[in-house]
Amino acid sequence: MVAELLSVGTELLLGNIVNTNANYLAKECASLGLSCYHQVVVGDNPERLKETLITALERSDVVIMTGGLGPTDDDLSKETAAGVCGLPLILDEHSKEMIADYFERVHAGSITNNNWKQAMIPEGAIVLDNHNGTAPGVIIETDNKAIILLPGPPGELKPMFAEHVAPYLAAKQPEQFYSKMVKLCGIGESSAETKVKDLIDEQTNPTLAPYAKIGEVHFRVTAKAKDAAQADALMEPLIKELYHRFGKLIFTTDPDETLEEVVVKLLKAKGYTLATAESCTGGLLSGRLINVAGISEVFKEGFVTYANEAKMRSLGVKEETLAQYGAVSKETAREMSEGVCQVTGADVGISVTGIAGPDGGTKEKPVGLVYIGCTVKGKTRVEEFFFTGNRKKNRDYAVVRALTLLREEIL
Repeated sequence: MVAELLSVGTELLLGNIVNTNANYLAKECASLGLSCYHQVVVGDNPERLKETLITALERSDVVIMTGGLGPTDDDLSKETAAGVCGLPLILDEHSKEMIADYFERVHAGSITNNNWKQAMIPEGAIVLDNHNGTAPGVIIETDNKAIILLPGPPGELKPMFAEHVAPYLAAKQPEQFYSKMVKLCGIGESSAETKVKDLIDEQTNPTLAPYAKIGEVHFRVTAKAKDAAQADALMEPLIKELYHRFGKLIFTTDPDETLEEVVVKLLKAKGYTLATAESCTGGLLSGRLINVAGISEVFKEGFVTYANEAKMRSLGVKEETLAQYGAVSKETAREMSEGVCQVTGADVGISVTGIAGPDGGTKEKPVGLVYIGCTVKGKTRVEEFFFTGNRKKNRDYAVVRALTLLREEIL
């Protein structure tokens, strides 16, 4: 079954609002086994909206329209859909009661006449109750196809989709798609893809798809099955094969778990404490770590030592080291990671020093050169990296490589 997403709103076209609804709905439709070939955004113009909806119905089985269900004159989604299907709008008493109850519940003030516009429903349509706003959703079934109208606010759309639309669509699908994510760090996308090219070439069900992230590679394993148990049975051999080929490069199979969460989990399991010493990343590394809930159990202190004087004063980096090798060097990175352990008493220290750009590079030390040091219980490892992005990307890559090195050394 083919689904099409039709987002309504001039504010989307102008970029005033980011279309997060389309992102959410695309993922949900894929998980339900629907094929989605088109996503369209159209402004609050009745003629263009009508043309777009007619085109969508010609090429898709289900059209999911979002937005345009409000009480004002420019909210035209229901009116347009009803007109395309040749249906009159009639007052739905149940929806009218729901709107009145919502106003009373949230103390939204007096109900104006235009609010009752939202209770006007295409004749014969399925009404989807909205427990989080005033605009009910609607499903119009016509010529073996369906138009699903959902309110634009994500806080209303998402619960309505989960409660009403997902079961409706699932009942029309004999099979659904189930996915698991295998996340790797410490390997590039091209190298990772080369190692699984034979699996990709031979795939049927389940399928394997690589996705590149900054400093990470994710493999999405997807199976088409009648239920989750059957999907797990189909995916298990492929996931085992990925572990066989990549081993410890895989840091999680939880789609929602981040690299920094895995690092913090490892620190807790080992009973280790951590301190950071940053130069070119300017606190980005400690910020990523502090985003993790429960970090206070393991994180002692973080230093941003941008100037040489700060490296000497706060971390004990030797003046002669800076004079002989420079701030961006293996030697300085080593003394930074060892120094932060000494001054904080942490079991683990991580340091980053480099040239993020766009200026400051030389032939010997170009922009993108970064040294990362990691000390665990007195043992230190320093790695050299050459990144080729802009200033922001170089700093972001440095953070991910630092987290990767932390994980490797803790393991």
